[in-house]
Amino acid sequence: MKIFFRYQTFRFIWLAKPPGRHLHRDHQLWTHLTLADFEAIHRCERSLPKNFNFAADVLDQWSQKEKTGERPVNPALWWVNGKGDEVKWSFRELSSFSQKAANVLTKPCGLQRGDRVAVILPRIPEWWLLNVACIRTGIIFMPGTIQLTAKDILYRLRASKAKCIVASEEVAPVVESIAVECPDLKAKLLVSSQSRNGWLSFQELFQLASEEHSCVETGSEEPMAIYFTSGTTGSPKMAQHSQSSLSIGSTLCGRYWLDLKSSDIMWNMSDTGWVKAAIGSVFSSWLHGACVFVHQMVQFDVDTFLDTLTTYPITILCSPPTVYRMLVQKDLKRYLGRNLHLNHKQYLSSQQGIICSNQKGQEIKLGMYLPPGKKGKCLRLKSTRPLLFSLNDNPEKTAATIRGDFYVTGDRGVMDSDGYFWFVGRADDVIISSGYRIGPFEVESALIEHPAVVESAVVSSPDQIRGEVDELSHNIFLSIRWNFVQELPRHITGKINATF
Repeated sequence: MKIFFRYQTFRFIWLAKPPGRHLHRDHQLWTHLTLADFEAIHRCERSLPKNFNFAADVLDQWSQKEKTGERPVNPALWWVNGKGDEVKWSFRELSSFSQKAANVLTKPCGLQRGDRVAVILPRIPEWWLLNVACIRTGIIFMPGTIQLTAKDILYRLRASKAKCIVASEEVAPVVESIAVECPDLKAKLLVSSQSRNGWLSFQELFQLASEEHSCVETGSEEPMAIYFTSGTTGSPKMAQHSQSSLSIGSTLCGRYWLDLKSSDIMWNMSDTGWVKAAIGSVFSSWLHGACVFVHQMVQFDVDTFLDTLTTYPITILCSPPTVYRMLVQKDLKRYLGRNLHLNHKQYLSSQQGIICSNQKGQEIKLGMYLPPGKKGKCLRLKSTRPLLFSLNDNPEKTAATIRGDFYVTGDRGVMDSDGYFWFVGRADDVIISSGYRIGPFEVESALIEHPAVVESAVVSSPDQIRGEVDELSHNIFLSIRWNFVQELPRHITGKINATF
């Protein structure tokens, strides 16, 4: 019942005719820069425009095409929660609602262009709404998963000097426990049907907000988002993306990896705190005018997952490999015949997004053993600087990742004789035992080859004599140290959490 009341406001708004809008000052940009132009920019075949704003130069243009009848009024966002509640927004509605949300951020919250705001929300429509609102206003958004602890949130707020935090009701008590230690934090915005002392209510302010907002004319290289990338050594680092790096930088991903068309309905299961949510559920999909499908699914459940695929006309699915491994354990006979494009393997990072992948129609290599070949550091060809990330407030670290025309990812991989790349693991994610360097991924890959092993995860355990030893956990155990568990711990999307 709580969720129903939360979203009945949006249902009421849908019935109203979307108002007129102030488009981006350089709104004629779209007539010159098409999707093909964005691809050319991504390939470094042409230079970036001086100014670019994804909300104005992409979303508002789709909105305008809906208004003039140049494209059908299909959903831009389709959200369900599995309890009967549903939200559908066209691009016109997304444009209108995000302008109201932008006014909430700049007026009651008092945020200005260049300010940083932490957004810690589950998979609810407001996450998409507020991210677009941040882009409109030039405010830098910093997504985070609701699984963050008080210590995690404190570190992020202090390291970023965030002026505002947007949180759901389950996260609010955690924020309150550390807010006093964050001198730069000026506003707390609560996304909930319930009010809370010391918090601004997004629902209440949204209803009162004006529907008119002039989009900021942001520069292509101007900061847009910060992701805290969880490294294996030291504290998480702030990977900052520009207005172009995640948006224009997702163009080729949408065409060649996701194979998106405007008629597609894309279900990306990434948690909102991960950069994959931005790549797959915002930029790639909406660049191509496709529909973003979202199931709130608080915790991954195989039956709910399969029922969703059966119930809704999803055409493209993107999820962690663990999900596909769980599917082979189920009886899938009743699901035969579904016309679904399952995404192929890809390699990405919080800093760079998609780096390489198998494309549709390409031969897929099965098996987990690494083929013979010399291991080396994974590199990405350096493109124009604006399409690269930067480690915010750490120019020395950023400079260290660039070597000539290449960006050093910090991962290790190998290329086989057929030209296929195989991921080995993080360069700094090695277990040192008795002088030997052991890569967790290689051990996991070997274990999963056994027919009795469904899944495996490898972590190190301190040892006074050998430094570290392997500690292996899987459904059937063959390990140096035995850990019997009913199932492996998982993140929200089903990805294995190897911090057990």
